[in-house]
Amino acid sequence: MKNHYMTSQFPSPVRSQSGFSLVELMVAITISLLILISMVGVYVNISRSNNEMAKTNIQIENGRFAIQLLQNDIAHAGFWGGYVPQYDDLSSTADPVAASTAGGTTPTAVPNPCLQYNVANWTAEYKANLIGIPIQGFDAVPAGCTAVVTNKKANTDVLVLRHAETCLPGVGNCEADTPGKLYMQSSFCATETATPFVLDTTGFTRHKKDCTTPADKRKFISSIYYVRNYAATPGDGIPTLVRSQFDLLGSPAELKHPEEATALIEGIEGFRVEFGIDAKSDTGADTNYASAVVWSNPTNLRSPTNRGDGIPEGAFIRCASANPATDPCNDPDKMIDVVAAKVYVLARSRETSPGYKDTKTYKLGSAPELGPFNDGYKRHVFSTTVRLTNVSGRRETP
Repeated sequence: MKNHYMTSQFPSPVRSQSGFSLVELMVAITISLLILISMVGVYVNISRSNNEMAKTNIQIENGRFAIQLLQNDIAHAGFWGGYVPQYDDLSSTADPVAASTAGGTTPTAVPNPCLQYNVANWTAEYKANLIGIPIQGFDAVPAGCTAVVTNKKANTDVLVLRHAETCLPGVGNCEADTPGKLYMQSSFCATETATPFVLDTTGFTRHKKDCTTPADKRKFISSIYYVRNYAATPGDGIPTLVRSQFDLLGSPAELKHPEEATALIEGIEGFRVEFGIDAKSDTGADTNYASAVVWSNPTNLRSPTNRGDGIPEGAFIRCASANPATDPCNDPDKMIDVVAAKVYVLARSRETSPGYKDTKTYKLGSAPELGPFNDGYKRHVFSTTVRLTNVSGRRETP
């Protein structure tokens, strides 16, 4: 019988197994390492760029926030809830009366912003000076403010702003009426001209136009802005914009600035302020508050010749405490004519940038330049010009 399972006449070839040689493995590892090193380098560069971008964003955000915060508060300076000082009241036909006289409102002196006496001891003249000069600037710690403006960074200014609260006590998000705190109440009654406003903790007896309904009272706001040389802990080296506000502290009758200011924005290293003076009318004549308003045309009452027009003339001024006798910020006749302010802020990054050295100088207005700092921090100057709407607006005529 024939066998159907016949053996092949040709033997099957031997299948040999093979892999990467040592040389091929070393080449593959070397290429992988090169790719890995490149990827790590790309990651490091991206991470470094992101870190620098984050630092720059924080720096810009802080600078803009500082400018916006100051701008908003400056715009409110001189807001007194409808009250208009006599010397700035274009509807008044009487000669303005100096604050040293009963019922007078024309400032006689630039007030000490840190007067820490019992409010009951504040004179009517001092209160009128506070109201009549709602903005002040200093290139050094103001006299009498050493317990308030502490650890101020050198070569920075101090800004003082005053106004009535823009909301009424207990309305919306406004702080509730608190006994012992300082409030202002403006009179709109024609028979109350002897005391046109109340600035006190008690005695709010002023009325609206009907001379019957009590007038609204608003919290008195007084803020001092300056740059402190630390943020949270003395010696941490982070310059910070801070604010000290006049408020109730201790006995209900005693009001003073808290000695520990509130830190607002970190990284603010430079701060300068200049003021625009409205010392001339639209006719070019000098302002004169010793006499009643004089109209160029008594018929249309459009152009007062001895009052300002709400527009600053000439260069903005800066305070110069080194020469007190010539310091314009010590002159009440100039400070009641401030209708605009220029604010300069130098913002610094919170951390240094590797390989960077700041060799630039920074110009903040007419004051001497700052820098070069020769360190690794990046900096940028922010500035704005703010109109004191409540002061300049009172001087505008159709």
